[in-house]
Amino acid sequence: MKVFHGIVVALIIIGALNWGLVGLFDFNLVSTIFGIDSWASNLIYILVGISGIVAIFTEFALHGGLKPSTERATANRPATQS
Repeated sequence: MKVFHGIVVALIIIGALNWGLVGLFDFNLVSTIFGIDSWASNLIYILVGISGIVAIFTEFALHGGLKPSTERATANRPATQS
């Protein structure tokens, strides 16, 4: 499972860097390496998108949804005796 999450994180980073390059310099690294509208480029985009979805669901599963971090910390802390 650690390998799977490592791949997911790597693909998210690749996607983020590619979008950063597109936004800053109008340069698409994925299309440059694999070709415009090639099956390989499309596969990379699909895998990056799936990785983003997996990351969203992993975040929900690990942290219980969209609670602020202070609520998460107190919700997971055992109750103290008074």
